[in-house]
Amino acid sequence: MSSAMELALKKQRLVFRSAALRQALAEDSRPLQTVFSAADKVGDGLRWLRDRPQLTLAATVALVVLRPRTALRWSRRGYFAWTALRKVQSLLRKQP
Repeated sequence: MSSAMELALKKQRLVFRSAALRQALAEDSRPLQTVFSAADKVGDGLRWLRDRPQLTLAATVALVVLRPRTALRWSRRGYFAWTALRKVQSLLRKQP
């Protein structure tokens, strides 16, 4: 057999192997589809809120007026979550 024929056969085997691996990856990643779908929906919702800041402001004002204790509790939680996130980000930036 010529070397050109051997290379062609090797290439064909690699193409078949790649197709099989792609198929296996697609089948193995099916359970993650629901997780990624949920994450996409959350991201869409956050983008929707970001595009409508007046609704976020109105909801915040209503919460402060109607339920001041609840608003204070959630603002504390938000502040602690924000500071924790900032600390984690700074630690991650320092790592080589």
